[in-house]
This record gives sequence, structure tokens and C-alpha cells, in this order.
Amino acid sequence: MESKLVERFLKYVSFETTSDDTCENCPSSEKQRVLANYIVEELKGLGLEDANVDEHSYVMATLKGNVEGVDPIGFIAHLDTALDVSGANIKPRIIENYDGEDIVLNEELNVVTSVSDFPVMKKLKGEDIIVTDGTTLLGADDKAGIAEIITAVEYLINHPEVKHGDIKLGFNPDEEIGRGPHKFDVERFGAKYGYTLDGAEEGELQYENFNAGSATITIHGKNVHPGSAKNIMVNSQLIAAELSSMFPADERPDTTEGYEGFYHLNSMSGNVENTVMNYIIRDHDMAKFEARKEFVKEVVAKMNEKYNGRIEVEMSDQYYNMKEKVEPVMFMIDIAREAMEESDIVPMIVPIRGGTDGAQLSFKNLPCPNIFTGGMNYHGKNELVSINGMNKAVDVIIKIAQKFAER
Repeated sequence: MESKLVERFLKYVSFETTSDDTCENCPSSEKQRVLANYIVEELKGLGLEDANVDEHSYVMATLKGNVEGVDPIGFIAHLDTALDVSGANIKPRIIENYDGEDIVLNEELNVVTSVSDFPVMKKLKGEDIIVTDGTTLLGADDKAGIAEIITAVEYLINHPEVKHGDIKLGFNPDEEIGRGPHKFDVERFGAKYGYTLDGAEEGELQYENFNAGSATITIHGKNVHPGSAKNIMVNSQLIAAELSSMFPADERPDTTEGYEGFYHLNSMSGNVENTVMNYIIRDHDMAKFEARKEFVKEVVAKMNEKYNGRIEVEMSDQYYNMKEKVEPVMFMIDIAREAMEESDIVPMIVPIRGGTDGAQLSFKNLPCPNIFTGGMNYHGKNELVSINGMNKAVDVIIKIAQKFAER
């Protein structure tokens, strides 16, 4: 099973599937459609006759159950990779029996995965891992999840003695730009409960995530020739710098952890005449989340008093904490935890400092906590995946299916 799992994963990462946040189409990049079509044909080859992909590149399929009276469960992963680093021409490398030390990914470019920067690497000593060549990301986020789900289903097909109900498979585009569930047809999917395979290191089990919002702040300055600018020029960039200083320095992504929320200046561009600042706002607690949004409005209001109304802000919510929807069905977490323990995995039930497709799907009446894939260091050239972790994820999927049947 391991060799097939690795082969499958390496095939998937050969497809470039970077999503595009500048495109309003779904999928946001046509290259995601290519992988979607490939997966459909693969699933049909495994005998899943209903495997299909819709016009938006949402892949769905069903493995029919071999026992009656079991609630259908779904396993979900996403097709796209992050925008932060190129996902084209990925050249993965397998390191056997990793020694726990720094890994030189690309000597020429001086790209190194150092244990001091990524101390979690120490946990992988002695394992076989897959890394990049230091020029791209790897795509374990979330092609490891896809490979694990399909490998688990293949195992169940080949081992009919393992009892399970209907298992629904769902692979969607555009998770990395927050649109994964937007056109996900939960009714067509047909599962009562779901799990995303989109976590990181072995043992992660997550049913809490940030409440998420965004704020776009536009500052209008006044430009004149600098030689005659006294008492006339209003430099929007300087106003932006002043405005950013009003946000607490200890409430940024780089100064927070755990349940601590933050304000994050995600991008800023402009000139003297106009500057645009894009913030994201995060907090696990809904009341604190609402208070954070109010704080942004107050900062803008104070700056407008000083600068005669030159600043505009547009705010929107992106997703909410799935905890609200998962807590009434906590047996899902119990089942996943038991499945991990029976696979000799120590469960790590931790809040997600981000969001998953499961967050939005949970609010579309598909409770959907998140499970590890064995990957680490996502969204960058230091991304990697543990082959042992991937195998463990396959085991967990199989055991979850069994346990739902036992219920």
C-alpha cells in the first residue's frame, strides 16, 4: 500500500494547480481542472462508477457500503496549491531514514531546511520524507490528502471483509483563496458527516478555527511637485505608516499563538496620491472577533478626524469557527481520536490558526473537522511530507469508516 500511496502522491504533484486570487472564475485556474479530470478517470478505474466532475471542477464519487443502516460519511481534500511559491515543475526528492539534521534543498540557491527554523523536524528522525528541490513548494497541501483518501478507498475495495457504510469522496478547487466550499453542493455530495484531510503533522485533529474577516483601507492623498509641496502635499503612504502603528504590536501573527487572535497587514501598495492596505482579522472567540472589527473602524475614524476624511474602509467576513457546528456531534471527534489511538498515534486536538474548507462546509450543514496528512512547513520551499505520516493517515481513514459502521 505504501508504494502505491507514494506513487499516487508523486503523480499528483506533477500537476501544477496553483489557484489565482485575481480571477473570479471557478476554478480560478484551468490547471486545476486537468487534475480533476485525471482523478475522475482514476476513480472510475478503481470501480467507482459514479465518479464525476462538474463544470466548476468539483470531483465527487461514492464507494458503496457493504453494510446497511450506516450514515454516509465524506472525506474531502483540495486540488489547488498556495500562491505564495511556485507550484510548477515540482521536483520532489525522497530522503530515506532522515537523520534529524538540516537538509540542504538547493546548494546553488542556498535553500536549507534548518532544524533551528523548523524544530518540528526533530520528530521525523528515522522516517522517510519527501522534500522539494528548493525552487518550488511541494504540494503536500493538499495532494497528500487526496492521495491518502484514494489509497484508503482502494484498500477498502480490495478488502471487502472491512465493514463500512457509503463513503463519499470530494475534491474541490480554490481552498487556498478561501473559495473551496463556495460551489460545493452538499446535497449532491450526500454525506451526513465529513472530514477534511488538510492538516499537517501526524496526530493533528482539529475542530476549532479562526473567525475570519478582511479590511481594505484606502487612503487618498494629494500629490504635487515636491519642490512646491509645503502645506499642500498629503502623502498617503505616510498616513498608512501612521495608521499601521496604531495596531497593537503584540497582536500580529508573528507575536501570537494558540487561541490568541491578531490583525495582519497582508499587503500594502500605493504612492503619494493613493495607498491601499489589506488587513486580515482573526480570532477564535466570536465576541473578540466582533470587537476587533470595531477596533479597525475606530482607528480609521480617529485618522479621518486628523486627516479630514481621506480614509475609507471596507470590511467583510470570510468564515467562522466550526466549533459551533461540531460540538453538537462530538462523537465525530471521539471516533477520529479512537482511530488514531488504535493506529499508535497520539492525538493532538489543537485549534487551527487559520481556516479549512471544513469551516465553511460545517456552516452548510456538513459538520467537518480536520485530520492530519503528515505534511509540514506548508506554503513554502521547505514544505515536506512524512511517508510514515501519510500511511498513518490512510489507516485513520479506514478505521473511521469501520467505526461509523460499528455505531
